[in-house]
Amino acid sequence: MSDASRPAIEMTGVEKRFGATEALRGLDLAVPAGTVCGLLGPNGAGKTTAVRVLATLVAPDRGTVRVAGHDAVRNAEEVRRAIGLAGQHAALDEGITGRDNLHLFGRLHRLGARRARERADELLTRFGLAEAGDRLVRTYSGGMRRRLDLIASLVTSPPVLFLDEPTTGLDPRSRLEIWDTVKELADGGTTVLLTTQYLEEADRLADDIVVVDHGAAIATGPPDRLKEAIGSQVSVTLANPEQLAATAVVLSALTGGDAQVDVAERTVTVLTVPGVSVLLPSLVRELDGAGVLAEDVAVRAPSLDDVFLALTGAARESAAGSQESADLGRAA
Repeated sequence: MSDASRPAIEMTGVEKRFGATEALRGLDLAVPAGTVCGLLGPNGAGKTTAVRVLATLVAPDRGTVRVAGHDAVRNAEEVRRAIGLAGQHAALDEGITGRDNLHLFGRLHRLGARRARERADELLTRFGLAEAGDRLVRTYSGGMRRRLDLIASLVTSPPVLFLDEPTTGLDPRSRLEIWDTVKELADGGTTVLLTTQYLEEADRLADDIVVVDHGAAIATGPPDRLKEAIGSQVSVTLANPEQLAATAVVLSALTGGDAQVDVAERTVTVLTVPGVSVLLPSLVRELDGAGVLAEDVAVRAPSLDDVFLALTGAARESAAGSQESADLGRAA
């Protein structure tokens, strides 16, 4: 593969262990240049470890890692020159101004004093912090601090940017401001790897999603494709609870899925088999034909939350089953 056609971020079979903890178990990842990749997973799934390996902060035990065309182990210094990193906690000096923070980052990256000042002015203006640039960072709101931390990672105009949960703890307005910043960067050609606990964030920003659990990728693809793979949710609320069984039969036949009955709420819910679509008029006709009187009928497209819960739940059940088998084997 030529350098021009290589992904901007690439991990193949990466393993990393910390003592008895296996943080990464053969993680594979490929992010095309100029795209946003959302790295999702439960707490402890390996997301932050993956970012630390990519940023050359931690060396992998096994596997290959390439960033911006450079081997992250053999050519770590070249990788560091090509990346920007904004971690979960803002790396700012609160006792100086926002402008001075950016100037300091520029000097640390070996920009000349004049160029560092120019770059600080450019970034403050571009990302809406020019008026606050001469205020002490300790006076900034949480959203302003996160935005300043993010743009500090852009002082050298890196082609690759790692964002590790950049909006954690922010209010909705501040989160939207960070989203706008990330979109602007991606539109300008920056490759972004984003870890996040907010699934709406990944859905809004990411071209592709990689779901990680127990240190390995368990699903990869565009958000819409991942959502299509788990099917839609069909829900019917009844006037007469005696019709729950008949409704379950209708929904299972129509969707191919297993109906879940909630007697207390008088509802029947089912997820369609992947690839099967249910139209609301067809559903109403089928219920009428079965003599079912429905108070409410809904067909809801799956969200990324549904995908996340379905995938990580299945992965954890599989892991629990494997552990149970191993325990039984030892007991035998």
